[in-house]
Amino acid sequence: MGPGQRLSARQARSAPLVAAFGDWLQLQCRRISMKSRLGEKLAYIHRHWDGLQTFLHDGRVEIDSNSVENLIRPIALTRKNALFAGHDEGGRSWARIASLIATAKVNGVEPFAYLKTTLEAVAASHPQARIDDLLPWNFKPSS
Repeated sequence: MGPGQRLSARQARSAPLVAAFGDWLQLQCRRISMKSRLGEKLAYIHRHWDGLQTFLHDGRVEIDSNSVENLIRPIALTRKNALFAGHDEGGRSWARIASLIATAKVNGVEPFAYLKTTLEAVAASHPQARIDDLLPWNFKPSS
């Protein structure tokens, strides 16, 4: 669905459920000691309540963070490999490349083709004033 349709569906289906949960949360925050473990968790939800409702006001926002978590999982799984990058700057370089690859994937761009074309453009003295042309979301693969 497009953002408008998603927003309409969320307003019709999710908003009443979220409102009911908000009422329940308010009641529990008054009944349960905030010093208990459960009270701490409920207080945390209460503090982040506005952010938790963002998906109800913007159809472009995902209802959960699963897509982002799936993107960063390979980076988290290979984090130990970066320990052997040689030194701190090697680790930072590793992180930059991993970020570029993940960003290319998010934008539907094949990472190897993107990196190859971008590095070739840099080597061929791509103008610094047009650096935005080399960003993954602006990448146009050559035929």
